[in-house]
Amino acid sequence: MNPVLGRGARTLAALTATAGLVLVAGCSSDGDGGSGGATAAGGVELVRGGQLTTCTHLPYPPFQSEVDGKVQGFDVALVDLVAENLGVEQEILDTPFENFKTGAFLNSGECDLAAAGMTITEERRKNVDFSDPYFDATQAVLADKESDITSFAALKGEKVGAQAQTTGEDYAKGQGLDPVSFESSDAVLNGLRTGQVDAVVIDYPVVQGWLKDPANADAFRLAEQVDTGEQYGFSVRKGNTRLLEAIDKALADARADGTYQQIYEKWIGPYDETAASPAAS
Repeated sequence: MNPVLGRGARTLAALTATAGLVLVAGCSSDGDGGSGGATAAGGVELVRGGQLTTCTHLPYPPFQSEVDGKVQGFDVALVDLVAENLGVEQEILDTPFENFKTGAFLNSGECDLAAAGMTITEERRKNVDFSDPYFDATQAVLADKESDITSFAALKGEKVGAQAQTTGEDYAKGQGLDPVSFESSDAVLNGLRTGQVDAVVIDYPVVQGWLKDPANADAFRLAEQVDTGEQYGFSVRKGNTRLLEAIDKALADARADGTYQQIYEKWIGPYDETAASPAAS
């Protein structure tokens, strides 16, 4: 099935007993749900038979979010390509974002990979292995249209919001700000909407998605887009070489045959060939 036409859609299936995680299931899985369940094509070991289990953190549109009971987005569609090559279905677990820094759910055998619009950093590399970059990201400042905030520099002395444990929060702190931390991107926007903060710092594609809503476009404006040199990658448990190779191959093939561009234009916007680097920086 064509990934651009929604092959990556996932239906909310159940709540796991562990840490209240939401399991977002795809089509049928023939595994028994236990760890260490199977070997897929190319000798890739999977934590559960018949499926490629992805840890993410919802919502984070346009990369992954639940719409009409289905988890969809840019990351979901790309990982579906990996699953297709392995001859399995993708299953998605909604997990706290802080787990992506530590690799906890990868190391414990809850997930095969993590996909969450996650920036590749040296700190995170200590705990997980990253795929080749699949997206070049920038940070953005979103502010109320009635405010005097027109740039990142204008945030000094203002109440600033950011999503907890993200590079947006780290960048704001590194520039001398003391941002209010919110657990999810939805909470960040709600904090701005309700006046808890005067502006927010978050990844630019998230702001792009928000401003597609006429109500948001009427109330808020993009004050500045900041190039922080960030690149997103998918992560796997350290030493999981075969799965990492399968991910990188799927990404390379998608770039070569035009599938990446189709997915990009569906979820992100107009495609610029400089928008996703094929090799790590």
